[in-house]
Amino acid sequence: MPKHDDPTTELPGTGTGTTAAGLSGTGTAATAAALPGTRTGAAAAELGGTETGPIAAELGGTRTGPIAAAPALPPGLAHGGPAHTGPAQTGQAHAGPVHTGQAPAGRSAAGPASPTGPAAPTGPAAPGYRAVFRVREFRVVFVAHLFSLLGVVVSELALTVLVYDLTRSPLLSSLTFALGFLPYLVGGTLLAGLTDRLPPRRILVVCDLVCAGCVALMVVPATPVALLLALRCAIAVVSPVFNGTRMATLADILGEGDLFVLGRSLLRIVSQSALLTGFAVGGVLLTVVPPRGALAVTAGTFLVSALLLRLGTVRRPARGSGAAGSGLSGTWAVLRNRRVRALMLMFWVPPLFAVVPEALAAPYADEIGVSTAALGLLMCALPVGTITGELLAGSFLSAAVRSRIVLPLAVTGVLPYLLYAPEPGVPLAAAALFLAGATGAYTLGLDAWFVAAVPEEQRGRAMTLMTAGMMTVQGIGMAGAGIAAEFAPVHVVVAGTGVLGTVCLLAAAAELRAAGAAGETRAGRGGRRPKGETGLTGI
Repeated sequence: MPKHDDPTTELPGTGTGTTAAGLSGTGTAATAAALPGTRTGAAAAELGGTETGPIAAELGGTRTGPIAAAPALPPGLAHGGPAHTGPAQTGQAHAGPVHTGQAPAGRSAAGPASPTGPAAPTGPAAPGYRAVFRVREFRVVFVAHLFSLLGVVVSELALTVLVYDLTRSPLLSSLTFALGFLPYLVGGTLLAGLTDRLPPRRILVVCDLVCAGCVALMVVPATPVALLLALRCAIAVVSPVFNGTRMATLADILGEGDLFVLGRSLLRIVSQSALLTGFAVGGVLLTVVPPRGALAVTAGTFLVSALLLRLGTVRRPARGSGAAGSGLSGTWAVLRNRRVRALMLMFWVPPLFAVVPEALAAPYADEIGVSTAALGLLMCALPVGTITGELLAGSFLSAAVRSRIVLPLAVTGVLPYLLYAPEPGVPLAAAALFLAGATGAYTLGLDAWFVAAVPEEQRGRAMTLMTAGMMTVQGIGMAGAGIAAEFAPVHVVVAGTGVLGTVCLLAAAAELRAAGAAGETRAGRGGRRPKGETGLTGI
């Protein structure tokens, strides 16, 4: 469906450049022509790195506090399955579901406050990823995510090849990827209100069915190219609604504590991993079946995802009423909260710059005269670093430590790009990308801050806006990289990104600190602190 967590949404991952590397040698002339196509300039940027951020973007998450911080449960409530008692009323703490004998931490977790986020939790170390899989409902969501990712990756590849087969135009072929970014802004702003006004399971299932229907129409031989592109846009419009609803639902399934953080991290890791293998699998599939046959397989994966979500998840009521407003007015209602705006900036700014070297990977490989295999290494380095960083942070760091490293990792995230300044060879460039990807571990702590700052009745809308923004800025970053590469050598553009990106990240971090200080000042004057805001004790 929607780029359910587009294999590139949460964090910049890999893009179509991976396709070029992964498909070389598959023996399909159409594929080779459709994807590599251009190795220099803006066209290479659009095609060579297009799908990175999305599926990774979908994934900016949200959670807070360790399981240990949760209040003790009354006797008889510590049963093994998730229990949902409906959304919390305004002003009430939402403790989340009860599962596997562990209660997720709520917003009121005790402990010293982080400089810019919620109170830093104390107590035992994080429960680890295995604890997340003990929650039956999460296992269903996880498997559905795998099927939807398969649908996303294969459909993007197959549609690109199909459009090239029909038109022999590299521009139209690359446009199929670009259209995966642009509609996110529309869907994220105008449709975000649906995520809180309708039951979440209904939204997830309907979105999957819409995607399956759009892909099924692509399979029809008589479908013209213009309609193929329009159907691609329709899937992209629905994607932020699906992704935002799923993120908000995870907080219902896993609670707002550390299990939610680790659950979101697992979905991001799967999305990044899909980028390393998905395009190669799609390339092999296209040697066996024609593009329309591959699209038919994709329609089936969306249907399986819809069935799993319908039968394997609990029906929950809508999170809010329609009173919060719809469309742009509802969006502004969320953005009026300065802390939420500042946190969204911290989700949006890093991907804006992080996608640049991937978008320019093919032109850079051409600039230094290396093989397609070397290009594949450059495209894989960033997602491998991202997966490594998330796994280490989620497995070995406590929630308190992950909270403390958010800003240090975030503001240094693109500094490794300075290693591009002397026009390095593949090993040093790959090391720079790996290091930049590893700093993505900051998202675990940032997720916790975000879910604590957003009122529950606005959670779905806020998460939809956040993921839509991440997708949009990645498209902007890729386009900007291609334009800049028309006027300067690629290594200069990437190194310059390291400088400019760091300056912008420092400014975003300063705004986040100021937003936290403003909340502390209001509380100190006796004013009512907005729900989820915490002070800056310990700065």
